Amino acid sequence: MNFDKMSRILGLEEDEYIELVELFIETSKSDIKNLQDAIDNKHIVMIGEIAHSLKGAAMNLGLDDFLELAKTIETTARDGELEETAKTVETFRKKLHNSVDVLGC
Repeated sequence: MNFDKMSRILGLEEDEYIELVELFIETSKSDIKNLQDAIDNKHIVMIGEIAHSLKGAAMNLGLDDFLELAKTIETTARDGELEETAKTVETFRKKLHNSVDVLGC
């Protein structure tokens, strides 16, 4: 990820942008736990709400990979495809973990 480029696009200093990405990662860790609980309990509305929130945050930060995953989570849950939703949540979680490794947060 090119932090310098994304920070300029968003009109932020690079350190400010990195701080926001770190906040996204920390918040998303909790959201992933809540998503898994909602999937386990087949709570479609909650899955959709969490995915929608993740989608908005990813979009605002220009995190396109996370944006696409959140869209898929939202869509598959709405369509009742909870097995696919769970797979996508796991992909999101792994990508989040890899981002933590890259940023060292």
